[in-house]
Amino acid sequence: MPHFPPQRVLNRAPRVWFAEPTPVVVRTSDGCRKAKLQLISITGGLLYVPQPVEWGSQVKVMFLTHTGSVLGAAEMLRPASWSLQAFKFVKLYDDDASRLQAAIQSAQQQNRIYQMERFRAW
Repeated sequence: MPHFPPQRVLNRAPRVWFAEPTPVVVRTSDGCRKAKLQLISITGGLLYVPQPVEWGSQVKVMFLTHTGSVLGAAEMLRPASWSLQAFKFVKLYDDDASRLQAAIQSAQQQNRIYQMERFRAW
């Protein structure tokens, strides 16, 4: 069953980065492009792209996390720079949404542990 991210979110969805580099395939109407995931949330993310995708384009975004693969329909947003471009999910199936949510929670825990270790007095 399709999961549509909430249109009006009062609290901003948590954004995380994964410890390992995460390759992404962005499937556009004119072919596929490779990218790397910089930040991710349940509502969208930020990609490192060799060349920006036309903003407003409807694309498929596919990537692999340690909890499994995630495939979602997305809309590309205005590029932040020549190499960084955000996207928002417009459709995400329940299985993909639950895998993404689990990966985000795991990354949040790892980031907390890293922060605690970094500032622990020895």
